[in-house]
Amino acid sequence: MSNRVEIHYCTQCRWLLRAAWMAQELLTTFTQDITELSLCPAEGGVFQVIANSKVVWCRKDAGRFPEITELKQLIRDEIAPEKQLGHADKKKT
Repeated sequence: MSNRVEIHYCTQCRWLLRAAWMAQELLTTFTQDITELSLCPAEGGVFQVIANSKVVWCRKDAGRFPEITELKQLIRDEIAPEKQLGHADKKKT
């Protein structure tokens, strides 16, 4: 199965480093699950993460950036629901 992830980030806000870091984290965690990951330059304060055409995170809707563990959980739920994430699956107390 093909799993495509897109990270749309605002170039005006200079969010490339954040997007690239999140991309690296996702590719490291989902080495066998993600078949394509794209960094997509945008404008207007956009920061969205899309997995298989479904928006899994939108900064404008959430009012913040995702924590990397919650982003990994959201991506996992969309592309590899059976995958265990180890420490990233633990709930905050």
